[in-house]
Amino acid sequence: PPAATSSDEEDDSDASTKPIRSEKKKNPASLFQTGGDPPKEKKTKKKAPPKAAESEEETPETPQKNSNKKGKGKKSKKAKEERPPSPVIEVDNLEEFVLQPAPQGVTIKCRVTRDKKGMDRGLYPTYYLHLDNDKKVFLLAGRKRKKSKTSNYLISIDPTDLSRGGENFIGKLRSNLMGTKFTVFDNGANPDRANANWSNVRQELSAVVYETNVLGFKGPRKMTVIIPGMNADNERVPIRPRNDNDGLLMRWQNKNMDNVIELHNKAPVWNDETQSYVLNFHGRVTHASVKNFQIVHGSDPDYIVMQFGRVADDAFTMDYNYPLCAVQAFAIALSSFDGKLACE
Repeated sequence: PPAATSSDEEDDSDASTKPIRSEKKKNPASLFQTGGDPPKEKKTKKKAPPKAAESEEETPETPQKNSNKKGKGKKSKKAKEERPPSPVIEVDNLEEFVLQPAPQGVTIKCRVTRDKKGMDRGLYPTYYLHLDNDKKVFLLAGRKRKKSKTSNYLISIDPTDLSRGGENFIGKLRSNLMGTKFTVFDNGANPDRANANWSNVRQELSAVVYETNVLGFKGPRKMTVIIPGMNADNERVPIRPRNDNDGLLMRWQNKNMDNVIELHNKAPVWNDETQSYVLNFHGRVTHASVKNFQIVHGSDPDYIVMQFGRVADDAFTMDYNYPLCAVQAFAIALSSFDGKLACE
């Protein structure tokens, strides 16, 4: 019997039975839905939104399909077809935009540049995130704090103000002592300074775990990315730990995965011709680097939640999809630059 079921499944992924296919492939949103805990009539509410999300998705799906192929005809049709997502992305309120999940069916294409110029920038480079479109809209800047025992990166919505106290501080990335595990916070308050109902306490937006390579073997890195799940309205379930034992990392280690989603980097495939590990970045990445990665959900490795890779010495492309927001994706990218990783 098991053999029979597996062949049935293969048929489903064929176009022969439509409904299952559209659920699995067309609507990646379902992979990230954990329900959350809006107490309001949970049962009835939960059923409807996925359908809505699905029908919304059908439309953007078509332009998106071409986006990979059109990259070739760069010059002539640039404005029209090369980057279909650009017109959709309105960054009116930067703070809101960088914390909002990418719209379903739209890949938000960005570029990260690393600035090492200046006295201490060699050790503490500043990283800038821009939309990778004609306007090159600035989104975020990040920099490692100097007097911190562990790696601690501040993330700001102002390229010139990277201070912890400023009003432009939007989030931070903090590592453990080993530099193998990272947690991403928004700009809420430390639990020690919580108000009575905890509403001002910072949310954990993501955690990243790097598996250290034994004996310095320089194989591909293994990354696990842990993010909060999405509720029925496709909003991030707020995770506001009251202490470090309640954060995303501890929940994941204790296999307490309520409202938590685990993602992984896609394993690259060894290529005999080039004698290297390769991934298909559809022309978005041009330089080989251990830092290049794609993040996927185990249930649908074809849906790229995020990809990151080098295009020049100090320039990288970073593309992200629903359910990630810019702060999550940028912080995950920053973690991959951190010097302590035993996988370098």
